[in-house]
Amino acid sequence: MTITTQLRERSNQSCELCGNQDENLKAYTVPPKQDDIPENQVVICENCDIQIAEGHYENTNHWRCLEGSIWSEVPAVQVLSYKILSKLSDQEWARDAAASVYLDEALVEWAEAEDALDAAKIIHKDSYGTVLEGGDTVVLTQNLNVKGTNYIAPKGTIVRKIKLVNEEAGQIEGKINGDTIVILTKYVKKSV
Repeated sequence: MTITTQLRERSNQSCELCGNQDENLKAYTVPPKQDDIPENQVVICENCDIQIAEGHYENTNHWRCLEGSIWSEVPAVQVLSYKILSKLSDQEWARDAAASVYLDEALVEWAEAEDALDAAKIIHKDSYGTVLEGGDTVVLTQNLNVKGTNYIAPKGTIVRKIKLVNEEAGQIEGKINGDTIVILTKYVKKSV
C-alpha cells in the first residue's frame, strides 16, 4: 500500500520496526484489521515486509530491532512488534522484550486476534488428509448405509458439488441418488 502523508510524517520516512530508510517503504495494515486507516498501519521496509509475508523469522539478528520498536508510542507498531516477538518466543531476548513492556489489554487482544481466528477455523479434510472445499467432488472409500433410505451407497460412488457442514470438520453434505445426505469425511477421498 502507498504511504499517506500522515504515515510518512509519523515514520520520518523510515521503517517503524527496524529504522531502515529504504526507498521501498510501504504501509502495512496490522491483521486482522483490513482497512487503510493510518492508526491500523505500520510503515515497513521491503526486508521486513518479505519476512512477515512469508512468515519467516529465522533472521533473529534482524528482528532484534523489535526490542526498541515495542516501546513505540504508536499502538499499531506496538501490536506488530508484539506479534512478531511472540513468533520468536523460543529466543530469550524476544521473551524478555515482550515481557518488559506493558501493553493495554485491547492491544494484546488485537495482537492475538489473528491467531485466535486461525485456530477457530474449521478445516474439512478427506480420509487422506487433503483439504476439502465447498463445490469439490469426492469419491466414497467404502460402502455406506444411507440412513432414512433402504439403499447402500457403494464404494466408488462419486459425489459432486459437496457442501461443507459448518461447525463440524468431520462432515460434508452431498447428493446420492437424488437425496441430500450428511457424509463423514473419513469415508471420502477428494477427486482431482
